[in-house]
Amino acid sequence: MTLEIVFIGIGSNVGDRQDFCDRAIALMNLLPLSQVTGVSSYYETEPVDPEGKQGENWFYNGVVRLETSLKPQALLDILQETERGLGRDDAHRGGPRAMDFDILLFGEHHIAQEGLTVPHPRLHQRRFVLEPLAELDPACMHPTLHCSMSELLEALDDTSRVTRLPLKPGTKYPSRPGCAVSPLS
Repeated sequence: MTLEIVFIGIGSNVGDRQDFCDRAIALMNLLPLSQVTGVSSYYETEPVDPEGKQGENWFYNGVVRLETSLKPQALLDILQETERGLGRDDAHRGGPRAMDFDILLFGEHHIAQEGLTVPHPRLHQRRFVLEPLAELDPACMHPTLHCSMSELLEALDDTSRVTRLPLKPGTKYPSRPGCAVSPLS
């Protein structure tokens, strides 16, 4: 099976935001056929929400780099189940959230299917995504725009406030070896 480098955005604006983000990272360390290979700093970010549906609480956001042999849909299914396990309300997906995962990039793949578009269609427009992504891998190339993350960040018009936090991501829950599940034929 081919290993793909995947970047996943994480975010929380409910309860103990750092705890939810730390739990998300710990759970990603348990994904089958996968290994977390990098985690950005946490950033406190104002909600990008002109209609006010997300609530008044600011988000903690970050990006996780993962090497995986999982197929995109399988990864999405696991991430959505993990969101629900962390308290995500599917009936109000646009509202305040304990955890939100977004598959930002999946190798150099272009995916357009029901419920999954990769590269994430608004990745290049959002400071709260580009700041941690450029921190983690500034030379990473956007597969359709053919610009690096640092170039996209430099050209960004988004003026929303994004502040890097002096916290060590993912330290609350120690990492454990991932699941060693044999690939299915």
